Amino acid sequence: MIEILLLNFLFLLLPVLTFLIFFENTLPARHHTFIYILLSAASMFLCMAYPIKLEVGFIFDLRFVPFLILALYNGYKMVFPLYVVLNIYRFFIGEEGVIQSFLFSSVIFIVIPLFKGKFIQLHSKNRVLYATLTAFFTMFLYLLTLSFQVPINQEFWELTFYAIITYSIAIMIITTLIEKIIANMKERETFIHSEKLNIVSELSASVAHEIRNPLTVTNGFLQLLNTSKTISMEEKKYIEYSLLELERAEKIVSDFLVFAKPQSNNMVYSNFKAEIEYVTNVMTPYANMHHVAIQVNFNNSLYKTFDINQIQQCLINLYKNGIEAMKKDGGTLYIDVSERKKKIFIQIRDTGTGMTSEEISHLGKPYYSTKKEGTGLGMLMVYSTISKVKGKIEVESEVGQGTTFLITVPV
Repeated sequence: MIEILLLNFLFLLLPVLTFLIFFENTLPARHHTFIYILLSAASMFLCMAYPIKLEVGFIFDLRFVPFLILALYNGYKMVFPLYVVLNIYRFFIGEEGVIQSFLFSSVIFIVIPLFKGKFIQLHSKNRVLYATLTAFFTMFLYLLTLSFQVPINQEFWELTFYAIITYSIAIMIITTLIEKIIANMKERETFIHSEKLNIVSELSASVAHEIRNPLTVTNGFLQLLNTSKTISMEEKKYIEYSLLELERAEKIVSDFLVFAKPQSNNMVYSNFKAEIEYVTNVMTPYANMHHVAIQVNFNNSLYKTFDINQIQQCLINLYKNGIEAMKKDGGTLYIDVSERKKKIFIQIRDTGTGMTSEEISHLGKPYYSTKKEGTGLGMLMVYSTISKVKGKIEVESEVGQGTTFLITVPV
């Protein structure tokens, strides 16, 4: 029996280990869930193919472990294939308990995914505990229904105890591994993104100044040439186009200069109140043009040292993006600044067009923008600035419902 139980544990580890070894770094993130569905279905299939046959006549397996995990992490859409596979194969196996298995799996399929939203919002350690308790009560309910069909004796209580403990431990181990993988992926992405920002910061500081000097000289000579009476109207037209392009180049250079390291003469020790008020006042006329109201809620007493110019520009970019996301139908831009556990939280929420998960994953990358005329430098600057104050940015968005930027700054 112990050998079969260990074999079942190996089947449960199969999706995690296979994904970690073969797919984590070789496939785009959007394909990860699909691969894990296939691997989970294979794990569940193998658990049912090699059950634990007890002397008292019961057949026990760990088929519901991958089922519960996928239901909690991914909800109805992703667990439905497992629900189909589980019941088709269980009907194929036959024998007693087919109807009971179908009814019980249907109840789990309907009920457990309802808690997905709450589960995902939990902290990593709490998710492990939540999943373990879910397995405990799920197996308790299953054995409770079984008690109406078999005699209640010492062997039944032993089965109940070992089944519940086995399921709880299995879920706890697998969920812990999944949380570790998720944490490692996030840390790696954060590190890679931070390195990119450092490179941009170093290059922008050294290159932008060198480019600005010849641009200024060229601009001056073209303006002098434009005032000359010896050139034709057509030639003046070409000069005006050149001046416009130089102005555009100057703006791009200015955007790059924002990525330079914080300047000591711009450093302030503030709780963000003055900066929020300044940016709100600056952006209110622009918001009014697009029929957008700005609502600010400030409740923070924690202070942080930062470059005031960079933070103000960072907030302006986020305000501007939120306003432009609502410019079609108008709306309200909500700004909330609060404190908790020695951290400052700045939440900027709009009720605009929203973004897909793929668009969110590309935010902060150079030259990626959801706007046709955008360069992507604005969001790159936002991520760079928050990175310099050791903060992090979390984005939640739904198409047609709006977007929320949550900036967390440690003190």
